[in-house]
Amino acid sequence: MGETKKVGSTGRFGVRYGVGIRKKLLKVESIQVQKQKCPNCGSPTVKRKSRGIFACKKCAYEFVGGAYFPKTLTGGLIGQMVSQKRFVPEAIEKLSEIKEEIKEVKGEKEVKEDEKKESKKPAKKEIKENKAQADEVKEESEKETDAEGEN
Repeated sequence: MGETKKVGSTGRFGVRYGVGIRKKLLKVESIQVQKQKCPNCGSPTVKRKSRGIFACKKCAYEFVGGAYFPKTLTGGLIGQMVSQKRFVPEAIEKLSEIKEEIKEVKGEKEVKEDEKKESKKPAKKEIKENKAQADEVKEESEKETDAEGEN
């Protein structure tokens, strides 16, 4: 078995696990084997200790990264944003604007709900009043029929 030009280090798996998985593994392993630079001292002596934890052999600096790489694409972007410090005030402004919009929308919804409740309440009162009036009319008509029946 072993290593070949096409499949590289994944040749050890032979025909097992499928082509797609072996290709992904080949990409990860090829980058993982390369020397990685320490973010603290800059020497290419970084070693992976466990999943996501890396340590520099020279300066003993430990840091976190991706599962297999010391620096991921997302981590690099976030690092740039933090070092520039430009996004913080802009993000705070945007968040405050969004919060104000949400408050306005909630306020409008509450007003609409209050209006709905108020419009529903009189309808219920009217129904109760109508029922009371209908009961009164029934009682009067029953009294009249009783009076007529006695005559």
